[in-house]
Amino acid sequence: MSKAACLLLVDDNRMDIELALDAFREASLLNRIELATTGREALDYLFGNAAYADRERFPLPDLILLDLKMPGIDGFEVLRQIKAAPGLRRIPVIVLTSSREDGDRALSYDSGANSYLVKPVSFAGFVEVVRRIGDYWLTLNVNAPSDTD
Repeated sequence: MSKAACLLLVDDNRMDIELALDAFREASLLNRIELATTGREALDYLFGNAAYADRERFPLPDLILLDLKMPGIDGFEVLRQIKAAPGLRRIPVIVLTSSREDGDRALSYDSGANSYLVKPVSFAGFVEVVRRIGDYWLTLNVNAPSDTD
């Protein structure tokens, strides 16, 4: 990518958010990272609702890292709405979760997830996952054109 990619990290767990942000710094990935701590906030950001209407200030992400288990609107519903929406459905979504359940994996892929990663328990493991995300999704992968192109 010619410009620094924008990532949207969707997770309700403060410790997991801090771990992810620290891992991005440690892996020297200098991408813009936007945060959403609820499914509702993620959807508001993605659909440009209310405070997120300014796309200069809140650009559509090039990649979404999505936790599944959140109160209220969970990650599965966020994923379904993303993949059903023209203008959003081609944005790659990586499910980044603690769940190793077969049913969660199946439902994630059935709902349109591009990848399913289990959160590592160690910081070193998390840094390695972040490096690999950067290497593949932000460097090697060629994203589909947006629905509006």
